[in-house]
Amino acid sequence: MDTVALAVTDGMLPFELSLAHEVFGSAPDGVTGPWYRLLVCGPGPVRTGRFLLEPDRGLDWLPRADTVIVPGWADLDEAPPADLVEAVRAAHAAGARVASLCTGAFVLAAAGLLDGLRATTHWAHTRTLADRHPEVDVDPDVLYVDNGSVLSSAGKAAAIDLCLHLVRLDRGSATANAVARRLVVPPHRDGGQAQFITAPMPAPDHHPLAELLPWVLERLDRPLTVEDLARRAGMSSRHLGRHFRSATGTTPLRWLLTQRIRRAQELLETTDDSVDAVAAATGMGTAATLRRHFNRTVGLPPDTYRRTFRAREPLVGDGGRHHGPT
Repeated sequence: MDTVALAVTDGMLPFELSLAHEVFGSAPDGVTGPWYRLLVCGPGPVRTGRFLLEPDRGLDWLPRADTVIVPGWADLDEAPPADLVEAVRAAHAAGARVASLCTGAFVLAAAGLLDGLRATTHWAHTRTLADRHPEVDVDPDVLYVDNGSVLSSAGKAAAIDLCLHLVRLDRGSATANAVARRLVVPPHRDGGQAQFITAPMPAPDHHPLAELLPWVLERLDRPLTVEDLARRAGMSSRHLGRHFRSATGTTPLRWLLTQRIRRAQELLETTDDSVDAVAAATGMGTAATLRRHFNRTVGLPPDTYRRTFRAREPLVGDGGRHHGPT
């Protein structure tokens, strides 16, 4: 029987903690044989959100676990507690597989477990993780990363993806599928975090690009070039590029492509337009071009994205409560 330890302390996010407990705490119906032995390990009574948690063991027990899971860390302005960081580091040194859920990656990074490795966290915090720990190769686009003995997941629902991945590794696909059915979630999701990210926009007031960006967004169906944008802004292409980097962190062409992809996402979600029509409406020209850029950026084809995110009519008999995929 594999032992899974949840490493907890004050300030953990209850959602990630509870979903890990749900996955590893009991076997789904129909699964025979021994299940995981789940223990909650902490320094004492732990406050997580509105809940007070009584751990089964202290943090010093973590090195005896087969798998250590670090749930999300709530306050990223504070450094993770030193005793938690040291216990997680000791567990890994003793041979435990260590996995972080959401912002739990900040604990693993503080312990040095992500040095030189690819890792992820919630897309809203990937830049902070990369800035704070430049030795970590932060990938903002994936749902989870498996480095063997060290794993990390993106935010919230992606923590379920990683937990199911661990079950799949340990018990096989059939058992992971059974857990997924109990949770009423897909056993495996296509794509990465990019499909959930709203493209950032710079503050509109008192910025050299304040008038240009809305003008561009109204003309995404046109074959705009950097020269077109620079001419509209009344500056050189090089000057335009500097302003774009300071405001958006990227180049004019990459920003423009992001906006085209985002518009394509909206049309796929809200209309019945064909992929060809969506390609024309977003300035991509052809369906093949749209599919290539969409798949590369979002991580799945336009048709799959539409099936996943398209709002559906309420199902008969559900009282109008179902309004789309969850």
